[in-house]
This record gives sequence, C-alpha cells and structure tokens, in this order.
Amino acid sequence: MAFKGNPWGTPQAEEDDSDSWVVTFADMSTLLLAFFIMLASISKVDAVLFEQVKAGIQKGIGNREVKKPIEELKKETGDVIKSLQIEDVVGLGQDQDGIVIEFASSAFYAAGSAEIRPEATPVLEQIIATLNEPRYQGFQIEVQGHTDDTPISTAQFPSNWELSGARATRVVRFMLDQGVDKERVLAIAYADIAPKVPNRTPDGQAIPLNQELNRRIAVRVFPKTHF
Repeated sequence: MAFKGNPWGTPQAEEDDSDSWVVTFADMSTLLLAFFIMLASISKVDAVLFEQVKAGIQKGIGNREVKKPIEELKKETGDVIKSLQIEDVVGLGQDQDGIVIEFASSAFYAAGSAEIRPEATPVLEQIIATLNEPRYQGFQIEVQGHTDDTPISTAQFPSNWELSGARATRVVRFMLDQGVDKERVLAIAYADIAPKVPNRTPDGQAIPLNQELNRRIAVRVFPKTHF
C-alpha cells in the first residue's frame, strides 16, 4: 500500500506540517525579547516620565485616580518646607529621576565647617522623617556636597573636595542616626565642579550672590530601580 499505517492517506502528513508555525513564532518571540532586553540595558529610563505615562494609561483604562509616589513625595516634602517657613534656605525641585532637595550651606554649616548647626537639625529631622516613611522605602537617597570656587586649605580640609565630601557624609551620618537604611544612601563630593550659576564674571571677578547659591547640599531622591 502507498500509505502503510495511515489508512487516510496524505492528510496525516498535512496534519504534521500544520504546527510548524509554532516554531517560527517562538523564534520570533525570543528575538524580540532579546532585542528589548538589549534596548533596556543601554538606555536610561526617565522615572518621572515613566510614572506619569503609567499613571495616565492606568487612569485611562480604569478611569480612576492613580497614586504617583514621586509626586506624592514632592508634595509632602514641600508641605514640610512650607510649614517650617524655610523656603529661603531649602529649595525643592525635580529632575528626570525624582526630586531634588537643596539646603543652603550658610544656614546649615559655619564657614569652612562640616558640623551641622544645632538650629538646623529639626529641619533635617522632619524632612528625613518624610523620606523614611514606609511607602518611600523603595527610593534611593543621594547626598551631594557642593562648594563655590574659593579655595580652602586647612589642616582638616586641604581642599574643597574634602570639605564638600565631609558635609555630604555628615548629612548621611545624620540620616543613618535617624533610622534610614544604609543601603538607601550615598554621599558624593562635587567641590566646585558643578555650580548652579557662574561663580565669577568673564573677567574673573567673584560674584558673591552666585557663590552663595553654589554652596549647597543637594539631596536627590529617586526610585532604586531606575536605570
């Protein structure tokens, strides 16, 4: 017989070939997955924009209000700053990853010192208490120390690098004393290499108001899972 073991003839062969598309589909899915993994590995996700888009999609689908942790944290921190009436020495902003809290060095440290002024500790305590609430435990805290371009050379601080690093580290130590998990915090010294505004005029004259703005501690708060 031409079709031994298959009394129905060629339809059996056609049935065997009908599932061949599954292999092709699986290969294509694997390639797409690898492609998107590669894109994610070499890209930087804008956490704030991602949160806004995600909330917009969820709201559109479910027609309900969606919580946005970054926006909630910014609002709560802003409320603390307003309640303490410290807007002149503590600023609140936002970057592509999260929020940025800036402390004017003149209000928190004596000139050339890294010791936090006693009158500044209640301010830090309240802001840190907000950052340490359970719903914000998934946020990383990066403390940056910045100075102006006026050189310093003392036994304790041979340069602005040591001064900015000591100030940032002192804030981190204060956070740890307030119960912040050490895995969440990071201290970075910038000295005078990242000014907000020019320290000097084009002819080299110091601009005291600008130098004061550049002397600061910047606390960046953003999701741990950002790329």
